[in-house]
Amino acid sequence: MKTFQKPLTSGEEAYYVRLLREGDAGQAQEAKDILIEHNLRLVAHVAKKYQNVDEDMEDMISIGCIGLIKAIDTFDAGKGRLATYACRCIDNELLMLLRSKKKTSREISLYEPIGQDKEGNEIHLVDVIEQEQQDVVEALEYQGNVRRLMALMQWELTEREREILLLRYGLWGNRELTQSEIGERLGISRSYVSRIEKKALGKLREKFELA
Repeated sequence: MKTFQKPLTSGEEAYYVRLLREGDAGQAQEAKDILIEHNLRLVAHVAKKYQNVDEDMEDMISIGCIGLIKAIDTFDAGKGRLATYACRCIDNELLMLLRSKKKTSREISLYEPIGQDKEGNEIHLVDVIEQEQQDVVEALEYQGNVRRLMALMQWELTEREREILLLRYGLWGNRELTQSEIGERLGISRSYVSRIEKKALGKLREKFELA
């Protein structure tokens, strides 16, 4: 079983990111290698979410590593933690692979003969599809965006902001509440709940667009 290096602490990560940007060629390469090695666990974690897709997991991890390297090369410390940014880059590479595979598969399979009708004419798969099937890649991309938002909620919001959004939108098993109901539960005014909600959504929107 393959073992991975432990993730870096925030302090260690900041040090190696700075060394990558400001050190000499040798220091920068060493810092990059360390950042890659200590984030391989993250690549495996993201790739594992696609394990039900008909692709070899080793290939998925290899493609995910490309996303990780791109993330390290383009990461801006002002964007938060490298892991949050890298998740999106890794997801992007895997989704690009799946889209490419899906396109090739569709071109081949939809027009491949699957039988004959009563008159002896060939029947193709495209002839018998009656309704559009769910786009698996788009569904995975949507799930990836949801996971990214959840991660941003943990990293970027205060405990009070996070609590209000969880209650307001019924997340993580909570019942969806009105602003007034949340205010009563937390002992604050409805207008204050509204201000906190608006501020929290603005922070998430900004960070989501930067990632």
